[in-house]
Amino acid sequence: MENTSGQGRAATVPAGIDRWNWGAFLLNWIWGIGNNTFIALLMFIPVVNLVMAFILGAKGSSWSWQNKRWDSVEQFRAAQRKWALAGVVLLVASIAAAVALFFAISASFKASEPFQQSFARLNASREATEWLGKPITAGFPMGSIQVSGAHGTANLSYSVQGPGGKGTAYVQATQDMGRWQIDRMTMEDPSGRRMEIGQ
Repeated sequence: MENTSGQGRAATVPAGIDRWNWGAFLLNWIWGIGNNTFIALLMFIPVVNLVMAFILGAKGSSWSWQNKRWDSVEQFRAAQRKWALAGVVLLVASIAAAVALFFAISASFKASEPFQQSFARLNASREATEWLGKPITAGFPMGSIQVSGAHGTANLSYSVQGPGGKGTAYVQATQDMGRWQIDRMTMEDPSGRRMEIGQ
């Protein structure tokens, strides 16, 4: 069969290569530049980018054959396999980085003064220990801690559990002149019942 690659829209796409392209789907605009398929740059347009990756996955192989000169079908397939592998590696690395970032942020929250103070208050609360039992364990804190100079605010929530039950702790704290204090702390059980955790 005549090699029609690189001849534009009029190029006949060989049977067997017009299939889903994982490289185009996962690497979209990067793949597009490498395959002379510049329509992939539509990934930079909001809303359009929500569907463009799927269009590239479906049409990428035929567009690449039409837009770039290839020595043979075998070379084309080998190149697209490399793009797909690179896309998978990048996806796995991105997921691993996101998971690592989540645990790093959670660990920093757990080491923070607002969390440490609130968890100590929870353990010192007679009502909370009657509700949960002892020992009490805490999950990863979520929320925000913002500090500017000697002042800051913290809004955290984290799961708590003991032999007698479980719930969620909600904490509001402020930092003034470098010292943190808990302004309000509430615990909620799975049924929605709430308890204020005082000093």
